[in-house]
Amino acid sequence: MMKKLTYKKSGVDIEAANIFVKKIRPLVKSTQSKDVLSNIGGFGGLFKFDKTKYKNPVLVSSSDGVGTKLKIAISANKHDTVGIDLVGMNVNDILCCGARPLFFLDYIACGKLSPKILASVVSGIAKGCKLANCSLIGGETAEMPGMYKKDDYDLAGFCVGVVEKNKIIDGSKIKKGDTLIGIESNGLHSNGFSLVRKAFSKLELKKYSSQLLKPTRIYVKPILSLLANYASQPLVIKGIAHVTGGAFYDKIIRVVPKGLGIRIQKGSWPLPKIFKILQKSGNIADSDMFKTFNMGIGLVLMVDKKYTTKIIRKLYNLGLRSWAIGNISGKRKVEIV
Repeated sequence: MMKKLTYKKSGVDIEAANIFVKKIRPLVKSTQSKDVLSNIGGFGGLFKFDKTKYKNPVLVSSSDGVGTKLKIAISANKHDTVGIDLVGMNVNDILCCGARPLFFLDYIACGKLSPKILASVVSGIAKGCKLANCSLIGGETAEMPGMYKKDDYDLAGFCVGVVEKNKIIDGSKIKKGDTLIGIESNGLHSNGFSLVRKAFSKLELKKYSSQLLKPTRIYVKPILSLLANYASQPLVIKGIAHVTGGAFYDKIIRVVPKGLGIRIQKGSWPLPKIFKILQKSGNIADSDMFKTFNMGIGLVLMVDKKYTTKIIRKLYNLGLRSWAIGNISGKRKVEIV
């Protein structure tokens, strides 16, 4: 007689999912502000938005993932930092509008649900949310045998924040001669890992895994503090760019108004050693390096030239090294000289 088929035999383990939820419950709870009205396991995350704190609030949203950096984490069996990456990729994006993150949701898909491994991932998400001062209010974990290999998983994140309408940073006031201030990254962050995996041998990937897995720096607290310093001077900090996929050739110029371009000065900031090793190992051209990687600059501010030194000093006092790395030019192109 044919044995009865069960969901577990098909590869989906509900018991493992329940163990996982039990493990992450305190992690999720540790991120939540008094504005969170729901508990883990509900059909929807409830967040009480207090409009009285704002005159004309605008909600800002973002969705992003970590990409093939996950392959490095899986290979190294180190899963506690990619969750920080996930949060960073999203909250840094909405920060570019001047927005403060309110809440975050995650989506985890895997071939086989390991409560231990995925709880480690969520511990990173929780840490990232604390660094960004936002609440983790929900998520979805999908065990999908046949879609993913047994040890593989993928991550996606979703963030919502808020900014006063008259304080939205959109780059519209940027003009020729404004300074580009580059703020230090924490290594590669979460972009370019498909190229990394081609450039490095398996031995090199193992050797440099701790460098490669450094989590994306979350800029929320220091940058919001900086913006608050200039709240009454909207023409000081005119644009913010998160240096991710497309890097210097794509991400910065998209903030700049039509008719203007950017000019980046190579050597105006210290290049982290990992990028030099990567370029040499893969025989990668300079243009491809600047098109793919952040090269040690995770965030770029477009500021009034007169305030350059003052802002760099303020950033240092907020715990961030930064440099004047270029300026706004009068032609619609990206120059790296």
